[in-house]
Amino acid sequence: MENLQNQFLIAMPGFTDPFFKQAVVYVCEHNQDGAMGLIVNIPVDLTIDSLLTQIDLMDASQDLKTLAGHHVYQGGPVAQERGFVLHTPKTGFNSSLSLSDQLMITTSKDVLSSLGTEKQPEHYLVTLGYAGWSAGQLEQEIAANAWLNIPADPDIIFNTPTHQRWDAAARQLGFEPWQLATEVGHA
Repeated sequence: MENLQNQFLIAMPGFTDPFFKQAVVYVCEHNQDGAMGLIVNIPVDLTIDSLLTQIDLMDASQDLKTLAGHHVYQGGPVAQERGFVLHTPKTGFNSSLSLSDQLMITTSKDVLSSLGTEKQPEHYLVTLGYAGWSAGQLEQEIAANAWLNIPADPDIIFNTPTHQRWDAAARQLGFEPWQLATEVGHA
């Protein structure tokens, strides 16, 4: 089994599941028990400052200008009431896990309280929910041509405009996204 941790899953054009249509998923964990990832290119109709206000974490020390306009993302269809922050390395948060030399994930509220302050990670992406696969499920979906996978590129997550992330990830494979067929088959 190829370990897909720290990889992007790029949804094929024919993938019609509404949660994953043209999705780019960062795979946080992949082992014999299954996989967990975060969709990094589908924003929800919620900004970070609105989220912080709703969960009563907004205070006077946070710079609203740096938070305004930053969207929260649909991390996936599982546990959509739960937040995840994918970010560049920054220690000191209660529930953080290093995913690579360039990325961490934090699930504790203290990272949210840091947003808009000098204590925030340099780059971050806030999601609600996650994508999860049971043992062997992701491998079956890849074999059925639902996903392409490539090594994750933090530049796509943090520096590429949201609406261009699927195209940018597909281009990492060496071709233009329009060249992907919507129908698949096996010879």
